[in-house]
Amino acid sequence: MNKLEYRPWGTYEVLHDTSEAKVKVIEVEPRSRLSYQYHNKRSEEWTVIQGTLTVVLDDMEYELVYGDSISIPSCSKHRAWNKTDKPVRFVEVQTGTYFGEDDIIRLEDDYDRAEDDPYFHLADGNYIGGLTMPRENTNKLNKNE
Repeated sequence: MNKLEYRPWGTYEVLHDTSEAKVKVIEVEPRSRLSYQYHNKRSEEWTVIQGTLTVVLDDMEYELVYGDSISIPSCSKHRAWNKTDKPVRFVEVQTGTYFGEDDIIRLEDDYDRAEDDPYFHLADGNYIGGLTMPRENTNKLNKNE
């Protein structure tokens, strides 16, 4: 039997987990939402199986009902949001090269789990950090100007 995982916003159950794909059933409690996040190493497909789900995808909102699906490409900012007074459930199919929970880069989170590091995470899994400057100023580095 699969283990039900509890989160502040609801639950999920992993139905399938191989090197090719991971499949979850996710339930979001009324008036709750997941982090606004992205993944470097996986894409997701969400299909609603109960209720009405609001999806924020790259700052655009979509309302999905039973049977509706949405594709979430890797590196796309996204959030599942239940704006209703009833639980909402959807099936999530992950495809890509890695399905670990540590491939969640949280941008906003209602439960104080957002990333607070000073790094910019790149699509290849690497990151950069530190001071930045306008591109036009980079030619002045290491010069006596």
